[in-house]
Amino acid sequence: MLKRYHGEGSGASAFEFLPAIDLRGGRVVRLTEGDFDRETEYSEDPIAVARVFAERGATWIHVVDLDGAQAGKPAQAATIRRIVDAVEGRARCQVGGGLRSDESVAAVLEAGASRVVVGTAALRDPAFAGRLVERHGPDRIVAAIDVRNGLALGEGWRPGATGVAPAAAVAALADNGVTVFAATAIERDGRLEGPDLVLLESLVALGRGRVIASGGIGSIDDLHRVREIGCAGAIVGKALYEGRLDLAAALAALS
Repeated sequence: MLKRYHGEGSGASAFEFLPAIDLRGGRVVRLTEGDFDRETEYSEDPIAVARVFAERGATWIHVVDLDGAQAGKPAQAATIRRIVDAVEGRARCQVGGGLRSDESVAAVLEAGASRVVVGTAALRDPAFAGRLVERHGPDRIVAAIDVRNGLALGEGWRPGATGVAPAAAVAALADNGVTVFAATAIERDGRLEGPDLVLLESLVALGRGRVIASGGIGSIDDLHRVREIGCAGAIVGKALYEGRLDLAAALAALS
C-alpha cells in the first residue's frame, strides 16, 4: 500500500509554504534565473535536507528533478522516492521535472508524491494536462507557468525557448481542468530580490485557479505580499539555504 500524508486539511484553502529541493546529479542545488551554468550546490544529501525541512514544520516539500527537466524524462526517481519515504507522515511532496508522459506522471504519484508539476508538455498540449486531471484528480496536478520576457515558456531554462502569454496559458490549461498553477518569474529566480507581484496578481485576477508563487522570494515580507494579493502558496529555495529566511519563523508568521 502506498504511503500517504494525512495531516490537517487538503491545502485547498490554507496558504502553502513549500521549501524547495532541486536535484542535480543527486545533489541539492539552486540555479540562478534557471541557468544550468549558474549553479550553487548546497548539499550532497537531499534526504537529510528533506528531513530537516519536515522536522522544522514544513508540511509540503517541492522537489524538482533538474536532470529530468533537461533530458525530458525523469532521471532522479530513486532519490525522489527516498525523499518521499523520509518525510512520510509529516510532509507531502510536490514533484516536477521531466514529467512529459502519462506514464511518468503515474509513476511519480505511485511512488508516493502527493502532487506533480507538469510544464513543457502541458504548455505544448493542454489536453495532456486535461488527461492527467481526469485520471488523477485536479488536486494532484499542478501546471508550471514559467515566465521570461513576458511569455510562459516550455523548457524555461533554455535560451530562445518560445512561449505564449501567461494569461493565455492559464486559460487554456484551466479549460482542460487544471486548477493549480505554479508561477515563476524566471528572471527573478535565485536572485532574492522579491517576487514579480505584477505577474502574480495578474494571474490571480484571472480567477481560473489557485496560484502558487515562485521566484525571488527572500523574506517574510515577500511571503506576506504574495499572500495578500491572493496567492495560495509560495515555493522558497535559495532564501532558506542562504539563511535569509528561517523556515520555522516563516511558518509561524504565516500561521
